[in-house]
Amino acid sequence: MWYRRHFAAGAGPGEQVIKLAGVSVSAGADWRPDCFLDHYQLRTIPLGPDPDGESPVTATLVRRAEAGERIASPQPVTGAVLYVHGFTDYFFHEPLADFFTDRGYAFYAIDLRKCGRSREAHHTPHFTTDLARYDEELGLALDVIAAEVGHDTRIVVAGHSTGGLVTALWLDRLRSEDPARHRRVEGLLLNSPWFDLQGDPVLRTFPVSMFIKAVAAVTPKRVVPKELSSAYGESLHSSANGEWTYDLELKPLGGFPVTFGFLDAVRTAQRRLHRGIDIGVPALVLRSDKSHFAKTYSTSTDRADVVLDVTQIARWSGCLGGRVSVVPIPDARHDVFLSIRPAREHAYDEVDAWMNQVLDAPTPNREENAL
Repeated sequence: MWYRRHFAAGAGPGEQVIKLAGVSVSAGADWRPDCFLDHYQLRTIPLGPDPDGESPVTATLVRRAEAGERIASPQPVTGAVLYVHGFTDYFFHEPLADFFTDRGYAFYAIDLRKCGRSREAHHTPHFTTDLARYDEELGLALDVIAAEVGHDTRIVVAGHSTGGLVTALWLDRLRSEDPARHRRVEGLLLNSPWFDLQGDPVLRTFPVSMFIKAVAAVTPKRVVPKELSSAYGESLHSSANGEWTYDLELKPLGGFPVTFGFLDAVRTAQRRLHRGIDIGVPALVLRSDKSHFAKTYSTSTDRADVVLDVTQIARWSGCLGGRVSVVPIPDARHDVFLSIRPAREHAYDEVDAWMNQVLDAPTPNREENAL
């Protein structure tokens, strides 16, 4: 199994937790080589007891190996990025890290609890009954990054799909509950965020939502009886019709089963978003210009979002508050940075322009505004 391969090159999961337990966050400590990506390092973040009954749980922070050298050098970094994956996903996208690194940003990505590198044999993949559970590891990841790059260094948070929903609500909570951590964040980059439940309108009605919640309360790990299409995975992976290579045990072509507990957590978070939040920082939302839902792969799959309804993303992006830019990318896939070359180059150009025009522009001191 993948988790045995993962820990074979270093300490076992128990040893790593013991090593970190009770030790304050510090720069340069506890990093070891990543077993999935060359020239990358990982650091296990031990977490508290799992309210969903699958303890122990940890998260995994990943960085480029050169980050340590860059951080130790006299020349300061421009900033840092914390990337958060989506459902049935983990960090593997090196070109995305290269983009930010070339711009002078130290790049970090986190595999959340029970996801990717953090998943162990006793875990239900990507399972949680409350997306706010992820606040714990996201906050600790911010602490690690701040300790390494400097507490005054600005951090851009980037979230894809479910990760986009998670990070938006997390920043809204940080703004009011933990302003010191919130002040470390300079902007939010969202890549096809999961802002509403796609599919037939009846799925979004109150009775269906209450049915999902009722099932989740009794049998949260019960699998939703709907088969997921493998068309998206087949459009991406080099073993099928794509150009990308990643571990299919961590990111299966057809995805992991969706449980009622997880779906209820997502719907609860989406309803909170729809009432309006305030992330407190500028946001860039990237999405495809069209959706194309299909059970089997075709060339149309390569030029559309086959996972989410892009009109929903456009509709609900205004609920983030503050300065929000929404940019449709023609012919983009669900992950715009895994799109066909012209679309992903367009996406990178939009990020570059946003960082130049918005993040590099003088902004009022948020600490003063919070008083």
